[in-house]
Amino acid sequence: MCGRFASTLIREQIYDLYGIAPSERSSVPADPKPLYNIAPTQTVPVVRLNLKGRRELAPLRWGLIPFWSKDAKIAYRTINARAETVATAPAFRAAFKRRRCLVPASGFYEWKKLDDGKQPYFIGLRDGTPIAFAGLWERWDKGEAPVETFTIITGEPNSLVAQIYDRMPVILDPDDYDVWLTAADTAIPQALLQPFPSQLMTAYPVSKRVNNAKNDDATVMEPVP
Repeated sequence: MCGRFASTLIREQIYDLYGIAPSERSSVPADPKPLYNIAPTQTVPVVRLNLKGRRELAPLRWGLIPFWSKDAKIAYRTINARAETVATAPAFRAAFKRRRCLVPASGFYEWKKLDDGKQPYFIGLRDGTPIAFAGLWERWDKGEAPVETFTIITGEPNSLVAQIYDRMPVILDPDDYDVWLTAADTAIPQALLQPFPSQLMTAYPVSKRVNNAKNDDATVMEPVP
């Protein structure tokens, strides 16, 4: 699973990197602050299509609540969707057809099991370029106020991540952003749910301070011996 990630981009960087047109750049009223240790239920900036079919930046809460769910607590079980079943699983199949999104990120964390416990690792691109996870979003209106949420799709790991954990978030190539967001035939986005090339990525151990989501500062991303 992917249970923690970082997104340290400012709003203008997100606009430029993820292709949001100037006419659609007013959807987020405040500049997102850098987030180094994002945990489930946090609200983060996500890129999706608006009603005009154009990309927009929207603040969504991590943990997808299906539109049909009677209880918002399901979000704790739906922070990830499995690539193998995302097209058919009841919680995700409707969103996979019509509400796909990009989740901007600087990288993600995974924990490797060792004899003396678990060691957290930060995993990102070797050149430091920001990435986008394949995501889905939903709008749930059965509570006191409507809530918009998202999930991150995970799949088989590449050879680098496999040394740490047996799953990884699906990272999309920038050339595939448009088809991921717009394709009507779900076979097309389904084909994109592949491990990202390991030779383009890096992984290094970080402090166990990242285990506590309250520790949200740049030091949690720094390598340790």
